[in-house]
Amino acid sequence: MTHTTYEAVIGLEVHAQLLTRTKIFCPCSTRFGAPPNTNTCPVCLGLPGALPVLNREVVVMAVKAALAFNCRVNPISIFARKNYFYPDLPKGYQISQFDKPLAEFGHLDLEENGRSHRVAIKRVHLEEDAGKSIHDGFADSDRYSYIDLNRSGTPLIEIVSEPEIYSPAQAHDYLTRLKVILEYLQVCDGNMEEGSLRCDANVSIRPAGSRTLGTKTELKNLNSFRFLQKALEYEIARQTRLLQQGGAVTQETRLWSTTEQRTFPMRSKEEAHDYRYFPEPDLPPLAVDVDWQREIRADMPELPEEKKQRFVAEYAIPAYDAGVLTTTRALADFFEETAARSRNPKAASNWIMGDLLRDLKEFNLDIESSPISPTHLAELIGCIDSREVSGKMAKDIFEAMFREKKPARQVIREKGLKQITDPDAITTVIEEVLAGNPRILEQYMSGKKATFGFFVGQVMKATKGQANPRLVNELLRARLDG
Repeated sequence: MTHTTYEAVIGLEVHAQLLTRTKIFCPCSTRFGAPPNTNTCPVCLGLPGALPVLNREVVVMAVKAALAFNCRVNPISIFARKNYFYPDLPKGYQISQFDKPLAEFGHLDLEENGRSHRVAIKRVHLEEDAGKSIHDGFADSDRYSYIDLNRSGTPLIEIVSEPEIYSPAQAHDYLTRLKVILEYLQVCDGNMEEGSLRCDANVSIRPAGSRTLGTKTELKNLNSFRFLQKALEYEIARQTRLLQQGGAVTQETRLWSTTEQRTFPMRSKEEAHDYRYFPEPDLPPLAVDVDWQREIRADMPELPEEKKQRFVAEYAIPAYDAGVLTTTRALADFFEETAARSRNPKAASNWIMGDLLRDLKEFNLDIESSPISPTHLAELIGCIDSREVSGKMAKDIFEAMFREKKPARQVIREKGLKQITDPDAITTVIEEVLAGNPRILEQYMSGKKATFGFFVGQVMKATKGQANPRLVNELLRARLDG
């Protein structure tokens, strides 16, 4: 048994469904969840004589993604027929792109332990999705398969990275960053559960320091970030164990079993199809000239990294805060609106990153479903800044706002939580506290100054936490030391 140290080499192929209302080559709806085989027509059913017509919006969305991934968009790309048989592929071929894709030579930059790591993107190409096979039953005599062709013809982009990812954690970060950019562009909703974002991974190992790639296996249809990371961890350990025991890795396609937490063979590469690509005769070459690219780029939104840098410069918040707040476009918009209305960006950042995100996670809600709006959060921050309520009181008010879906001042009014800022009222309470604790007052006067905190606590308790803490400290200090 050898004890060579091995390193992993990973490449990802990501399929992203584009958020067009209609399919790539026909006017059928792309709506998810429709009754089976209702969003279909002669084109996406592959009926003889039906001809494809390219959806312009598909091209616009794909070019936006390619530009965001720093790709070179080719002025001319060619659609091709990818020939293979599968029950949910009605034409017997898939319209895709092969040797002349829409875009090439891009990259994504990842941050890891304060260092940047660049992953090259080999290509971004357009293709149509296949239908969906649904398998039911367990025993051979009671097993059925159904075909739903609603998904057939849904527009996809395939984003193919170079094998420049070196750990499951890096793969997770790459896919996360890819998803965030697609969502910012509003070209894909990134919903892996519904299949609108799917990932295949090519993984091999090699002796540490070697430049030669090892024999790779392909992990198919990884439909969650957690499954991607777990499948890669398992597969790297499996290949390492094989080589250390003197065996050899077989080039094959494998699937991830969520129940058994392992990969298992699907097919060997010797059985892989020869797709017999050839140019699609029913579609002309796709031309995306410089002027059209410029027009598309001008319509692109601010992307996460640009937004993060602007947040740091414009709102004077730490880079860490800006990174969290730009995780999604909706969260960034929520912060900006709260900051603008409250005129206190740092307080807005603290409340959103702390209490709001914590409660949203607890109740399994996203920011779009937040019971507290930016307007209401800004109102609460304004109440704190004007000393209408204390920071401690604001925590209770926030929780009531979240659970009862009420604005800050309504909660303050209904629960009587307004802060006491009248010096005379606070002085009266101070005198009552001192009169009720003569022994501790004597200790303070004898030099035991640590008892000051006791008196502050008693005043706050007597006012049910509603007295302004700063004013309590000032008045109490003046009374005791005067």
